[in-house]
Amino acid sequence: MRTLLAFAILLLAPLAAIADDHLEKMAAEHQHDNASPSPAAKVEPAGPVEESRVAYATLDGKPITGFLARPKGAPAAIPGVIVIHEWWGLNSNVESMARQLAGEGYAVLAVDLYEGQSADQPEAARALMQGTLERGPRLVENLRQAASFLEKAGSARIGVVGWCFGGGWSLQTALKVPDKIQATVMYYGRVVTDPKDLAPLASPLLGLFGALDRGISADSVKQFEAALKTAGKDAEIHLYEGANHAFANPSGGNYNPAAAEDAWKKTLAFFARHLKG
Repeated sequence: MRTLLAFAILLLAPLAAIADDHLEKMAAEHQHDNASPSPAAKVEPAGPVEESRVAYATLDGKPITGFLARPKGAPAAIPGVIVIHEWWGLNSNVESMARQLAGEGYAVLAVDLYEGQSADQPEAARALMQGTLERGPRLVENLRQAASFLEKAGSARIGVVGWCFGGGWSLQTALKVPDKIQATVMYYGRVVTDPKDLAPLASPLLGLFGALDRGISADSVKQFEAALKTAGKDAEIHLYEGANHAFANPSGGNYNPAAAEDAWKKTLAFFARHLKG
């Protein structure tokens, strides 16, 4: 038993080191940032929406509450989108992005992977993100139940999108619950560069990255793109010159208008093609 335990620790140690390294890189990218709304969060929906707080999951007996937005008066059977927040947490800026997607004709569930907590300063956000590193399976179950919630509400096709921390978890959602996701959009989230690890991916993927991002480097993005190609996946990767990490975040000060607006147009077109088409 002791030998097996020691072996398990040896296997997990490199994974923990990789996660810690990623956390430190994200902290460095956001060290002078805060959770104030970016221009992305100040856009009104294209059409009227209705919104509510919903308990979409239960984990160890604890209800998990998210933000649901839908086109006003729409039938139940419309495509769904899971929205995953940045490292700041589920805040009003992320909810604004959910409203914007709802205005395009989707049932949109903004999930809460921090389970009721959020941050407005880098130190607090770092602590919240660090807390998720030890409970990956719980986050996967959170997202699995989010997809099931949308399915039960009438969405036959479901997409997922996230920024930064949420971008990495958008990819992980597509990898861990591939049977429930039909379109995946990730904004500068943690990438996967081993083709074998990408084998479960069943949905088309749109990846949006900044060439000046030091946390998710251009080299790692190119490795990710190559791995997707080797694995035979349907993927579209865009690397924006002159754009930093978090260039399209709902929260924070790294907003790049040209890159963010183009990325959002690509996001809407991608979802329309794969969820509505």
